[in-house]
Amino acid sequence: MMLAHGPGPLVVALVMIAGILIAGFVVPTSQHLASLMAVVPATTAALAGPRLTTVIAALSCVAAFALDAHDDLLHTSIPAVHLAEIGLISAFVIASRSIRDRSVRELTEVRIVSDTIQRVLLRPLPPHLGHLRIRATYHASHPHAQIGGDLYAVSKCAAGVRLLIGDVRGKGLPAVEDAEALLGAFRAGARRIRSLQELMAELEFSVRSHFEEAGLSDADAVERFITALIMEVPDEGDTVHVVNCGHPPPYLALGPDTLLLAPTAPSPPLGLGSLSPGDYPVDRFPFSRRATLLLYTDGAIEARNSDGQFYDLGAHVATWPRSQPEDLLRHVLDGLSRHVGGGPMELEDDIALIAVQYGDDLPAPAAAPVAEALSEGRASFSRPDARAVPRRGTGPG
Repeated sequence: MMLAHGPGPLVVALVMIAGILIAGFVVPTSQHLASLMAVVPATTAALAGPRLTTVIAALSCVAAFALDAHDDLLHTSIPAVHLAEIGLISAFVIASRSIRDRSVRELTEVRIVSDTIQRVLLRPLPPHLGHLRIRATYHASHPHAQIGGDLYAVSKCAAGVRLLIGDVRGKGLPAVEDAEALLGAFRAGARRIRSLQELMAELEFSVRSHFEEAGLSDADAVERFITALIMEVPDEGDTVHVVNCGHPPPYLALGPDTLLLAPTAPSPPLGLGSLSPGDYPVDRFPFSRRATLLLYTDGAIEARNSDGQFYDLGAHVATWPRSQPEDLLRHVLDGLSRHVGGGPMELEDDIALIAVQYGDDLPAPAAAPVAEALSEGRASFSRPDARAVPRRGTGPG
């Protein structure tokens, strides 16, 4: 009892009892203060648990009886009324506190389970993998949820590092189940399958199989899909390889430029795509050690302010002063909070963000400048502002 709540609630209750007793003995006997003792267990219930409140209720009854005796009321029915009053109020507040404590315990257990599921489903990304520094953050749209339909994962393969980011159509438990199906398939195949195109075809097969099985009990499963983007950052080289299946393209921040890595020919979302690897084109983009990549889900670009305007993610990334990847994530989230006119709780959609940089341990690369890569036709991207004309080109898959 004392260990659970500390001495504070007991001290407060004893001081209140002492104060009422002193006042009762000081005022004229015509002023009956015993009924004030009902306030003591009610106050204690707000500060401590049922056991301490029960003890304080008993002490309050004794103190009330002492006051009634001092006021020469024992020959009347008033002491019984006072004791009944204290007893009824104490029983009510003790029952209310017991229900509240049980609800808190159940909620705590649910949050523990939720946290466990989140760590299993969305495993924390390693801060360093290969030559990369990786930072990620996730915000669920529901204020009490820890997970939703947005997903990300990373895996080390023979060629380098592979990153996945995706967004499930829909919300709730079905979205979580769909996310788990894709993440499981990615973790099983990212190390084993050499080609990005073959990996994406394998993910399509796994997701389609999952939807077919879910459709046996949920007729809406056939209408679900997952937008996804897989990026491979080779250990050797100065480019990244991207397969985009209907997902918002990433941004590349390099010096004063912020570039949108738009796909030359985006593939359909998973669940609606092809089982043939050849139907998944691979785009190649320059990525030097001075650059930072930002992968995100559509919640980061579909957030609206009070005027209905979308958040201009590209313009906000362009104002980033270029430092650590975690600083970029904080910069984006702060801008989102200001845009929607409140805190993160005001956001209506799940948001996942991943920032990627080369680490300091990277061997001196022969990184091709962006302008050189564009002139040679080895890159396909555009500036995020509406005035820029996208420049197209593609590399073989």
